[in-house]
Amino acid sequence: MSTTIDRAFVKQYETEVHAAYQRLGSKLRKTVRNRDNVTGATVVFQKVGKGTAATKSRHGQVPVMNLAHDPVECTLLDYYAGDWVDKLDEIKGQHDERRTIIDAGAYALGRKTDELIVSSLNQSTNYALTDTDGLTKAKILAAFELLGGKDVPDDGQRCAIVGWKQWSQLLDIEEFANADYVGKDELPWQGAQAKKWLGTLFMPFSGLTKTGNVRFCHWYHKTAIGHASGCNVKSDISWHGDRAAHFVSNMMSQGAALIDADGVVTMRCLES
Repeated sequence: MSTTIDRAFVKQYETEVHAAYQRLGSKLRKTVRNRDNVTGATVVFQKVGKGTAATKSRHGQVPVMNLAHDPVECTLLDYYAGDWVDKLDEIKGQHDERRTIIDAGAYALGRKTDELIVSSLNQSTNYALTDTDGLTKAKILAAFELLGGKDVPDDGQRCAIVGWKQWSQLLDIEEFANADYVGKDELPWQGAQAKKWLGTLFMPFSGLTKTGNVRFCHWYHKTAIGHASGCNVKSDISWHGDRAAHFVSNMMSQGAALIDADGVVTMRCLES
C-alpha cells in the first residue's frame, strides 16, 4: 500500500464533510448576510444610514446627503468537532463508520453556525405585543407593522423562524394554511417545512432560545444579521499508533453579529 494513501483519504473526507455541512448542517446561514474568506480575527460590516433628498437653486451646489456609516465589528471564534475511529472497529461494524462521523461532524458544526446567528437575533429588543400568549394572528400582524414602520424592505429577503409549537399554531391560522389565501406556488416546499406568507419565508427551527416558558421567535431581513467565516469546514485525519485508531477532526472559524436592530422583530411566544 502506498505510504501517501492517507493524503487522498483526508482530501476525500474533507470534501464529504463540507458537502454534508451544506446539506445537513446550517439552516439559517443562507437567510443572513454572509462574508467568506475573512483574514484576521474580526471583520467589519458596514451599516449605512438613510439619505435625504433636497432641492437646489439654479447653478447652486447639489445638496450632500452626509450618509452615516456605522461599522459593526464581528469577532470570529474557532470551533472543533472530532472523534476517534478504531482501526479494527471499521471492519467489525455493519455500518459505514466514516459516513457516520462525517454526518455527525457536519451536524455539530451546522448547529454551532445557527447558534451564532440565533444569539445575534436574540439581541433584538423590538418586541411584537406581549409574551403571555402563543403565536397569534394579532402578534404576527403587529410584527409585520413594526417591520413596515421601520422601512424594512419588502423585497423577498425577509425570513421568519419559529419553534415547532409556533409552527403548529400557524397552521391553525386559515390565512397561513389555506391555499386560497397563500397561493399554490407558496405552499410548503417538497421535503421541507417552509412556506412563503406576507412576502416572508416562514420556517420552523428547533434551535430557538427558550427562557422559562417563553420561546423567542424572530422575523428579520437578510441584511440585518451578518455572518462571517474565516475558515469554512476543514478536516484533518491523523493516525495514532498507540491507540490503533485515526482521530478525525473537523474545524471552522466563524462569527455572527447584529448589524441593524431595526431589521429584526422578536415575537415572544408562551410555550408550556
